[in-house]
Amino acid sequence: MSSLALFLIVLGLAALGWLMARARAMAFRRVAGGQRAHSLPNYHGWYVALWAALPALLFIAIWTPVSGNLVSEEVMSSPAASSLPPFEMQRMAILREAREIAEGDRPGGFNPQSSEIATVYKSALGRYRMIGAVVALLLAFAGGAFAFTRVSPHFRARTKVERLVMAALLGASTIAIVTTAGIIASLLFESVRFFSLVNPLEFLFGTHWSPQIAIRADQAGSSGGFGAIPLFWGTIFIGAIIAMIVAIPLGLMSAIYLTQYAKPAVRKWMKPLLEMLAGVPTVVYGYFAALTVAPLIRDFGKAIGIASATSESALAAGLVMGIMIIPFVSSMADDSITAVPQAMRDGSLAMGATTSETIRKVIVPAALPGIVGGVLLAVSRAIGETMIVVMAAGLAANLTANPFASVTTVTTQIVQLLTGDQEFDSAKTLAAFALGLVLFIVTLLLNIVALRVVKKYREAYE
Repeated sequence: MSSLALFLIVLGLAALGWLMARARAMAFRRVAGGQRAHSLPNYHGWYVALWAALPALLFIAIWTPVSGNLVSEEVMSSPAASSLPPFEMQRMAILREAREIAEGDRPGGFNPQSSEIATVYKSALGRYRMIGAVVALLLAFAGGAFAFTRVSPHFRARTKVERLVMAALLGASTIAIVTTAGIIASLLFESVRFFSLVNPLEFLFGTHWSPQIAIRADQAGSSGGFGAIPLFWGTIFIGAIIAMIVAIPLGLMSAIYLTQYAKPAVRKWMKPLLEMLAGVPTVVYGYFAALTVAPLIRDFGKAIGIASATSESALAAGLVMGIMIIPFVSSMADDSITAVPQAMRDGSLAMGATTSETIRKVIVPAALPGIVGGVLLAVSRAIGETMIVVMAAGLAANLTANPFASVTTVTTQIVQLLTGDQEFDSAKTLAAFALGLVLFIVTLLLNIVALRVVKKYREAYE
């Protein structure tokens, strides 16, 4: 019996238990004396269904990987596996073919040994699957029967079910917390290994980035090739300067137009169209930057006398990245401007101020905390972008303020350091984790500041 079939059978038993328990609870109202039940019939049904399903499903989730290991051990200890080749890749290919034959996914294998081993696989798979099915069904019957015996007018089924739901919600929130803690722990652990090979001051304040020189661990940092200042500058130059020069004015002006000047019919269509930019995949923006914007920037640079202008430039990546994050700035500014009390607008207009003066001197200053929060969130989004930089800005770690020159960012170098077959005991590969830790800290601080600004703004006007 396959895991899917067993899963469906367990759910069917749980549904049957729900119906039986609900029917029994419905009969409580016909009890002599008019005794009133503590919980509604649906709660009794869910109590029995959960007791029938959860223990069995938990066992299936644990038994599936355990039985796979037991099957592999039994196959490897069989006489048919004694003639397998010693080379691991060939051995694994034969075992994979044998498993696919045993499960019915293929009629036969290219290697004659796979058909012989498939017989052993099929026998072991059938036996362990039968054991798992029997135990799971017994758990479903036992759990459902136990819960069904507790169904009575005085039983607090609602309390039990609600506690279980609360536990599930707590578990879901805990998973997010544990995941974040795991990410931080992995970054810290690998970064400590990196800083044991490379001086932290050299990494944080060095101006020469050339990790390719560290081929072996004993060469780490020997030539000062791990200075990350060019990467930090490239990230700031593209994501926090050029992109923001594009995104802030366009996003803010579009928000002002949609909230103060646009007719309701125009706003109804323009706002969703503007926010569609946030749903475009970043690789599409990368193609647009590499194939359309970058050549235009190169030709423009050469036309004004910049001989070093190339098809890979910080300006091309920054312009397209700014277009990408316009919806982040526009949406936050739109919400902030809309939240400004109407009385402030009316008071300014009543004093004789024009609409533009009201916007400049009343509405924008009042909405400024929310606008700043949106800008900070947009910056944190921009500095984490990779595809646009890879396709339009290049990979050269240059410390330059020339927007027509090729630069790179932290995220781009992380991709380069971890691409391909890499050894995780060299400073070259471990540098990616140190860069990731710095980027994580910077993004976290930006998000914290943005959320505090937005929270303060909401407290002022809500």
